[in-house]
Amino acid sequence: MTEQEAIQLFKCLADKSRLQILKSLAQEDMDVERLAGRLQLTSSTVSFHLKKLAEAGAVTARKSQYYMIYSLRRELFETSILRILQEQSDEAAQQAQRDAEYRQKVIDSFFRYGKLKSIPAQRKKKRIILEELVKSFREEQPYTEREVNEIIGAMHEDYCTLRRELVGEGLMVRDGGIYRRVRQEDSDPTAESKLPG
Repeated sequence: MTEQEAIQLFKCLADKSRLQILKSLAQEDMDVERLAGRLQLTSSTVSFHLKKLAEAGAVTARKSQYYMIYSLRRELFETSILRILQEQSDEAAQQAQRDAEYRQKVIDSFFRYGKLKSIPAQRKKKRIILEELVKSFREEQPYTEREVNEIIGAMHEDYCTLRRELVGEGLMVRDGGIYRRVRQEDSDPTAESKLPG
């Protein structure tokens, strides 16, 4: 289900009469007259709501002699809300671009000529900075604490804090005094951030 289809469906469901129609059709297929009598609505009102539900893909219609019989599209309602939320947004590309721009803005603000000016207080910004710092280490290569300190120290004097933060954020692991960079997917694989200067 696309984002637009989900919006259209949710709009349809936000009406009590339409919800009652769907509940009735969940029990059995019905024509307009039967639904009107059951729900104490006029036939024209039921027809109007059925048209909206059909446009949203919630119901289907088939002709039986002189009547149109309406059915609930059960497979549509078997889709979980979580699955709809996990579908890629129609604006995914724009959101990714905004994320990349924000990321680069943070990097430009905190790095100068390859040096970290200060450690951000805000967690989101700090995570971005740590993700940049960890790129100085090769994945799965072992480093002694002294080597880690030297690499981080070349970018900022408080290497102890940054070393602890890298481990605390799960970007590096420490085992018996040996550090390794954790293998991870980049947050934006289409655009590698670069340190300014």
